[in-house]
Amino acid sequence: MTTTSSATSLSGREAEVIGAVPTGLFIAGQWRPAEGGATLVVDDPSTGRPIARVADASVADGRAALDAAVAAQASWAATPPRDRGEILRRSFEALTARADELAMIMTLEMGKPLDQAKGEVTYGAEFFRWFSEEAVRISGRYSVAPNGATRLLTMKQPVGPCLFITPWNFPLAMGTRKIGPAVAAGCTMVVKPAAQTPLSMLKLAEIMTEAGLPAGVLNVITTSHSGAVMEPLIRDPRLRKLSFTGSTSIGKRLVEQSAEQLLRISMELGGNAPFIVFEDADVDAAVSGAMLAKMRNMGEACTAANRFLVHESVAAEFGAKFAERMAAQTVGRGTEAGVDVGPLVDGPSQAKVGELVDDAVAAGARVLTGGTTVGEQGYFFAPTVLADVPASARLLSEEIFGPVAPITTFTSDDQAIALANDSEYGLASYLFTRDLNRALRVAEGLEFGMVGLNTGLVSNPAAPFGGVKQSGFGREGGFEGIEEFLETKYVGIQM
Repeated sequence: MTTTSSATSLSGREAEVIGAVPTGLFIAGQWRPAEGGATLVVDDPSTGRPIARVADASVADGRAALDAAVAAQASWAATPPRDRGEILRRSFEALTARADELAMIMTLEMGKPLDQAKGEVTYGAEFFRWFSEEAVRISGRYSVAPNGATRLLTMKQPVGPCLFITPWNFPLAMGTRKIGPAVAAGCTMVVKPAAQTPLSMLKLAEIMTEAGLPAGVLNVITTSHSGAVMEPLIRDPRLRKLSFTGSTSIGKRLVEQSAEQLLRISMELGGNAPFIVFEDADVDAAVSGAMLAKMRNMGEACTAANRFLVHESVAAEFGAKFAERMAAQTVGRGTEAGVDVGPLVDGPSQAKVGELVDDAVAAGARVLTGGTTVGEQGYFFAPTVLADVPASARLLSEEIFGPVAPITTFTSDDQAIALANDSEYGLASYLFTRDLNRALRVAEGLEFGMVGLNTGLVSNPAAPFGGVKQSGFGREGGFEGIEEFLETKYVGIQM
């Protein structure tokens, strides 16, 4: 592992990019300050220093945003699907054209290296392209009743005003993954980005407005009082849909609140992804897949490989090669050239990763590489590989959300499946094998919403993203994604 020095202030280009980001609340097509002029600070996690201040919304501001979404719903639902799709297409083109600018914003507020941030812009933009094409494919059906006496007509209509609560780890893509299908379906929305990373969403709202999105369709409120501002909206009878990406604990509270209005809800929650390497796997390919599954976004992803289950016959080889690759990563500020691993998002996140590593080592795990924080400022943690991790270690059951890879072993296929499924979570999973029958058998046996077969990447705008068990419910992306924003109405016709 090598490190680079951390800058202590924004460069001229960085300051220029951040200075061009709107800092107000975006309500009914207008940028406005929060009630009383309240603001919240956005920090650069590579230095811990402030880079911007944005509006800090109150309960009244949140209500105003929902008012705007409700007021715009009828006209937006009546907008021709082609027009809705063209707005998404123009937004996709704008995001693509401005990828460098958006990547810089994301890196400064969240920490990931610029190349990863640009990759997220590309990924996030693809949801707009995908759903621009789905907007014109919303359809129902017409059929004859079994007794021939009536005709059955079904139609799809927008759910109505939505509330989206998005996380800090993918500040652009987690927004476009929700906004895209909502726009395509004809729903208006209020979006509340994470307080740590609001800048990407504010810039996205500006870009979509320039692409022709009408006032009130997309409203963005930033706040440091998420629970207080969101709960009244969730309990408001005018809201019809809630979509949340974040921790399982918060998701459960939101589900409880949503029950009062029986909201349509989508929950993309925590994960504890197993990464299984069978004895017949191509070990080099598995290590490359492990790097992708573990180190995307510094491990701060709900799909990140959290437990490496390796057949005992190849565990030593896999562990040595994996540790070598991890040790070669360059840690530093994401805007600097050659950096592979940026900082974690904040101090508490860094501290938690350190505690999990210390707990595993105290229980008997061996450190193959890493295991410590890096640098004197910012929230960096060294890429880490641990071997011989005992079952009692906390990091095998808790979501790590950092660049730490714990390795345990198994001896049989059934044991591998049992160990993988021994979790309350069920979002993503990965397996490497060259045996087709084993691959299908294990994929069917895994209790997860997504399975990566000989790949460390499962996210794709054309595929349904989501989990089972305490990883939530509902799907984002794919043909299934737009259904979350549509109601089915049946009309019986007497003949």
